[in-house]
Amino acid sequence: MFDLASLALFMTATLALNLAPGPDMLYVSTRSLTQGRRAGVISALGIAAGSVVHTVAIASGLAALLRALPLAYEIVRLAGAAYLIWLGVQALRGKVGPASGKPLDRTSEWAVFRQGAITNILNPKVALFFLAFLPQFVDPARGSVALQIGALGCLFNASGTIVNVAVAYLAASAGRWLGTRGHVERIFRWVTASVFVGLGLRLALGDRK
Repeated sequence: MFDLASLALFMTATLALNLAPGPDMLYVSTRSLTQGRRAGVISALGIAAGSVVHTVAIASGLAALLRALPLAYEIVRLAGAAYLIWLGVQALRGKVGPASGKPLDRTSEWAVFRQGAITNILNPKVALFFLAFLPQFVDPARGSVALQIGALGCLFNASGTIVNVAVAYLAASAGRWLGTRGHVERIFRWVTASVFVGLGLRLALGDRK
């Protein structure tokens, strides 16, 4: 389906893009720092699930529709911003969620996964990025365009998930190190709340580029 040269170029670009710090990496590192490695890894898997949704949307043409309809884009963007700000407020109040200090159980693990997925899905800039990036490596002469986009999206997602899981391990180690040096729960809570509210404001106030 792909020639070796174009696939190598795609994987090189993919790795460089996934290593660049961004909202997903910041989300995973914050989860890991405040709730531990398991929460960070689950968050990374939630983000991966959201990326699968974006890949399917591109393959089916939904992302192009989102770009063509400014109102739909704005609705999704503002919903995502509101959700991130809500997570920040919940963290500040010490509820179940980021920096709650409560151990993860089955219910809270699902909540962490769901929040990671929703955070990714409700960021329309991810859809537009995929829409701009993936088709550059598609060759209609080599078969189904939808299948090629799906395959490229899976490769990009796999690379990003590996990077995010590595970030989860590193951030969790940093969290354990900090946790042994004084009572830092309140600081973690404020930092976490600031990160999520900041991400929400960035999404709400940013442009479509």
